[in-house]
Amino acid sequence: MKKPIIIFCLLALGVFSSFSQEIGSVKGVVLQVDTSPVKNVNILIKNTSLSVLTDGSGKFHLSKVPLGNQIVIISFGGFETQNYPVTIKAGETVDLGSIIIYKDFALQDDSGLISLTDDDLTEDGNGGSENTSGILQASRDAFLNVAAFQFGQARFRVRGYDSNNGTVLINGVEMNKSYDGRPQWSNWGGLNDVMRNRDFKEGLSPNQYTFGGLLGTTNFDVRATSYRKGISLSLSSTNTNYSNRLMATYASGINSKGWAYTLSLGRRWATEGHFEGTFYDANSFFVAVEKKINNKHSINLTAFNASNRRGKSSPNTSELFDLKGSKYNTYWGFQGNKKRNSRVKEIEEPVFLLTDFWKIDENTNLNTTLSYQFGKLGNSRIGDFNAPNANPDYYRYLPSYFLDRFGQDQANLATQRFLTDDNFSQVDWDKLYNVNQNHGSSLYYLYEDRTDDRLWSFNSIYSKNIGDNITFNAAFTYKNLVSQNFGLMQDLLGGTGFVDLDDFSTGIESQPDINNPNRVVKEGDRFLYNYNLNQRSYNLFAQLQFIYKKVDFFVSAKTSSVNFWREGKYENGKYIGNSLGKGKDNIFHPTSVKGGITYKITGRHLINLNASYGTRAPNLRNSFANVRVNHNVVPDLATEKITALDASYIYRSPLIKARLSGYYTKMKNITEIGFFFAQGVTLPGITDASNDSFFLSQILTGSDRLYFGGEFGLEAQVTSTVKITAAAAVGQHTYDNNPQLFLSADEFGVTPLGTAYLKNYKLNNGPQKAYSLGLEYRDPHFWFVGLTGNYLTQSYLGISSITRTDSFVINPLTNQPFDGATQSVVDNLLRQEQFHPYYMLNAIAGKSWRIAYLKTVGFFASINNITNTIYKSGGFEQSRNANFARLKEDQDRAKPLFGPRYWYGYGTTFYLNFYYRF
Repeated sequence: MKKPIIIFCLLALGVFSSFSQEIGSVKGVVLQVDTSPVKNVNILIKNTSLSVLTDGSGKFHLSKVPLGNQIVIISFGGFETQNYPVTIKAGETVDLGSIIIYKDFALQDDSGLISLTDDDLTEDGNGGSENTSGILQASRDAFLNVAAFQFGQARFRVRGYDSNNGTVLINGVEMNKSYDGRPQWSNWGGLNDVMRNRDFKEGLSPNQYTFGGLLGTTNFDVRATSYRKGISLSLSSTNTNYSNRLMATYASGINSKGWAYTLSLGRRWATEGHFEGTFYDANSFFVAVEKKINNKHSINLTAFNASNRRGKSSPNTSELFDLKGSKYNTYWGFQGNKKRNSRVKEIEEPVFLLTDFWKIDENTNLNTTLSYQFGKLGNSRIGDFNAPNANPDYYRYLPSYFLDRFGQDQANLATQRFLTDDNFSQVDWDKLYNVNQNHGSSLYYLYEDRTDDRLWSFNSIYSKNIGDNITFNAAFTYKNLVSQNFGLMQDLLGGTGFVDLDDFSTGIESQPDINNPNRVVKEGDRFLYNYNLNQRSYNLFAQLQFIYKKVDFFVSAKTSSVNFWREGKYENGKYIGNSLGKGKDNIFHPTSVKGGITYKITGRHLINLNASYGTRAPNLRNSFANVRVNHNVVPDLATEKITALDASYIYRSPLIKARLSGYYTKMKNITEIGFFFAQGVTLPGITDASNDSFFLSQILTGSDRLYFGGEFGLEAQVTSTVKITAAAAVGQHTYDNNPQLFLSADEFGVTPLGTAYLKNYKLNNGPQKAYSLGLEYRDPHFWFVGLTGNYLTQSYLGISSITRTDSFVINPLTNQPFDGATQSVVDNLLRQEQFHPYYMLNAIAGKSWRIAYLKTVGFFASINNITNTIYKSGGFEQSRNANFARLKEDQDRAKPLFGPRYWYGYGTTFYLNFYYRF
């Protein structure tokens, strides 16, 4: 019996040995032009089913390759496909070494880069309702691609996060603003060609540059040698914020003496954008020069500037929408025969970066950058002094007011006039000039809320590979910010001057600066307020990554020190001794840790878990009670606390990419500040109901927020030319406690109002549920078409905090609840509005022609919201009526005088881009 078994085993071994001698293998490592490894690159053997994906180090090893001449295909989305002919010999491994992949501009379109350049161009003035699509556009994740290019136009936020939870770097230097923590995308708007080299690390995943944020980290590589040699020219047309765009870019490549340089110019403009009266005027410039000193050392200087000046559009009440439609904008009016916008946003903040790239050895790199950014950011508006309100949407000018006070006939006349007379429904510039010229000094004037920043940054990033499986990253960052803030007189509107006084005060309290009383202001002068915000900070970051065959894991930590203070330039008459000179230091030491693990069930099935806990220093915007006039810091100012968890199942193959994730995030101790005029304010211990109207600073402290939900993304290459995409986001994002509310006003200082009952109210952060299904055909002859349907729902109106306090229902005269203020009536009055769900259908198409080697001409076109769906993209409750009696009276009117204000999304829009690259 043993003999046949032995013979069988010998035969089997012989067959196996013969078979094993009929195959070989191929290995290599895939890198970008900056030598960083590229993960998940598809390595295929042509005309076979053999394939493998590169690992986290960019390495691959493809076994069981048939003998003879074969073609190895290197394929990665957005990059040029490369073919390597190899000869496979029995039992041998072909080492392709380091393979550099390049961006494929011939197949790249600009479909998402509109939102990249205009992500910050929201209409609320402070970026509070902006989307986060710009941060996500470098991602190759199936869900995040849809979130950026499909959901982003509806101001969808991934996991509900504000963009201050994403970190944006340029050559490793953080671009998030100290004022509010958000990146200012306009600083590099219109420079699409040179901002394509992006490295995005999603969510809590590790990255080599910095600790990162909950939304992930995007690093723009702008060194001159990162750009492929050639020229790119493009012309675009659209009907969104701007109408036309021109771009020209030249990259020299590296010459024999080790020099390389890149230049780019851009211009975007519109006489009128999508919304009425919204002009657009933007120019962009970029230059990068690099000198390769030797194989280990290069020095790069990059400078860019994107000046942007545009007219803003207004949030409108339902009454205004019914009268004038979704494109109506109250901010403009005719001056002569020309439209003039009173609310103009202007940004010009050039950036300079000097970077030393040092390859210490084969496994160690040190990149060090010194950067400087300066410039201006301004927002204009009309001011008045003891004169009627100049805004056409002032409540006393609307038909609802005439209906309430004078009856239907007068309301009909007001409606007719509003519909037919631009001097009534828009800013009447000629009237303002006439009033000033008749009076002499200016009762109306145009001024700018101005911020001039000076920011120095020093950044050094260290990276070392420890053996084949371990990488150590570390970074040090230092920042020094001086931010000048002041009112700037732009136009006296025909007057001879303006006396710098507060028309709501008398005597010395009316003086913005008692050291220059009754100063006559001319155009170009600073007035109203004048102060600096100063901040110094440093950050230390360290990380270890471990990459093995079956498991990858990492641990990361950072510690920081932040010190900021106010420096007043005026001695305000209401705050003598508390406005001029240096205020107190505000020092915080936030610290964060995170870690994650990826278990590779197989090469295609992975499980990923990440967790993070940390603290974050409050930003400048939410730290001062009324920063324009005094040093007062908000009560109980402290670091925010953030806990985040996520888990994912990932499937990846040459044909299918899919991810299913769940997330949980808790943010604690958040401070918010808002400013508004309110009537019916009831303060503790004050029973004088005749004085209940104030200009307020509302301070919400100790606010908690909860974000949890799930995400699903799928890309399936069903044939060599047809791809299906699907995505879903299901979230619940709410206030998670009842924080404390304080009010600050000139009349009574900072006063506690008590608890704001916000728990379980939804956050105003865009659609909390979104679904997408798309189909794309991409022909081998370099043309493509695609159609995607999207459904978005559960968007909510931003709530007023002051109306959700105990004081809201208390009558100050009786210290008892207002008559009729039963719990059910109050609940109905304060029920949060949920916006209607909506569908959007989007289409894309493009074609490129290779007219010669490295010469390409082509076009890209898209139509968004084909069905012209009109939808509310955001909005907020007005806080004008601060007690139950006033709000109930207003809501009971046929047309409320102070109803919520809304922003509306675009209707049908198009984008068309022609390009020539050689």
